[in-house]
Amino acid sequence: MGLLSAFGLGVAAQSSLLLAGVLAAWVKVPTRVIGILAGFGAGAMVAAIAFDLVPEAQVHIALWETVLWMLVGAVVFLLGDRFVDSKFGTAGVGGAMGIVVGSVVDGVPESLIFGIQIGTGTTISVSFLAAVFLSNIPQALAPSADLVESGWSAGRLARLWFAVVLACGVAAALGFLTTEYVPDAFGDRAAALAAGGLLAMLTNSLMPFAFERGKDWAGFATVVGFCVTMLGSA
Repeated sequence: MGLLSAFGLGVAAQSSLLLAGVLAAWVKVPTRVIGILAGFGAGAMVAAIAFDLVPEAQVHIALWETVLWMLVGAVVFLLGDRFVDSKFGTAGVGGAMGIVVGSVVDGVPESLIFGIQIGTGTTISVSFLAAVFLSNIPQALAPSADLVESGWSAGRLARLWFAVVLACGVAAALGFLTTEYVPDAFGDRAAALAAGGLLAMLTNSLMPFAFERGKDWAGFATVVGFCVTMLGSA
């Protein structure tokens, strides 16, 4: 039952990726609004990194190890992003897919953490769960809007985001299984890896995307997203 709960939580937490991703094919969202939403999501992610992921990592591992795993996360994102660029280019589909790669590098470790928390009986942070769910909306809406303009259908978008969400559910289940064989598992390294990958994605993909489309309002929305998530973490 615990395994199914972990899988379900991983899917539920990341389900907003699928919902927002498909919505972009059915609803024409103004470019400025997409930029503002992307800015809000970026701010929420920065706060989640600062108040949830990094503290989660530092509870059980040393600062140098936290830094090391954050660098690993950044490298994983950069390699994935470079692979996407080689396949699709750096603009249009390529730029959008870079954000999708960031969603995977971010979502899989997050889901692994959720599974480990269920397996160890640790209380799951509601604020972190909410930040993940809400920040996923612009994180999926932003690239999906560009993919729609490039000719992607709703079905193709649904398959893309379903695969990401399914991978996150499987990662949560694996996190739960880890606690069966490694009772001292805490998810600290996964948290640090997610933090590093997410920071790299924010700088290379989501924040430039937000400013390009939201202009000055993107910066304000970023601060709002940060503040809302920070208040939820208090």
